[in-house]
Amino acid sequence: MNATRFILAAMVIGSAICVNQAEAQCSGNGSCNLTNTVSASVNNLVKLQMTSATTTLSSPTADQVETGVTLADNGPSFTIKANRSWTLNIKTTNPSQFTYAGSNSGAKPISDLTWSNAAAGTFTGISSTDALFTSGAAATNGAAAQVFFKTVWAAGFTQPSNAPGTYSMPVVFTLSAP
Repeated sequence: MNATRFILAAMVIGSAICVNQAEAQCSGNGSCNLTNTVSASVNNLVKLQMTSATTTLSSPTADQVETGVTLADNGPSFTIKANRSWTLNIKTTNPSQFTYAGSNSGAKPISDLTWSNAAAGTFTGISSTDALFTSGAAATNGAAAQVFFKTVWAAGFTQPSNAPGTYSMPVVFTLSAP
């Protein structure tokens, strides 16, 4: 029992010494200064705003399906804010085809939707892996961007990609400050 009391007494004295050493000390003749340093960490910050969560693509006419056509549509606009260099990527989560809703076995490849970041730019078929949409080499308080789509409609009324129904697909934009 005495050993337990001795250990407890030693722990109390040791704790008091540690607390006393952790406290700041100051003594002087009429004046005393102590310094406390504060710090904060700012992470990579990004903010992406999009004008609309949906885009309605143009539907082809009978004459356009007969010959095949590529129809252009404006997609959403973006405002990008970041506190360092940044990238904005584009992809779809559909692996190979648009999602089809209808009763006529429609099948449209995802690559029939092409995109560009300029109306008269080079258009690329969308894929299920990230592709660079645009980027900035420095911080920005509001860089603007817009996506432009072109949808390829194959020639022929018997094409599975021209079957009546609704074709849709999610298009994912990912902003990051790597």
